Amino acid sequence: MVRIRLTRTGAKKKPSYRFVVSDKRSPRDGRCLEYIGHYNPMVEPPVVVVDLARADFWIKQGAQPSETVANLLKRARLAAPAEA
Repeated sequence: MVRIRLTRTGAKKKPSYRFVVSDKRSPRDGRCLEYIGHYNPMVEPPVVVVDLARADFWIKQGAQPSETVANLLKRARLAAPAEA
């Protein structure tokens, strides 16, 4: 099964995350199929940059987003029309 989830990057005590599409059995920071965005919770307001077209493509292919990713995708979709 393919999942859309976060992988941690950044320094100790200064996390940032990437949105990745990977196999459910691979480790959190292991091999991935595709990077589709990033998330930085350390700035105010938190930055969520994600390629919504690629996320929708993978979801249509059967990928399941994690709970956190689903919430962040929802936030990104709400913010996208305001920026355009």
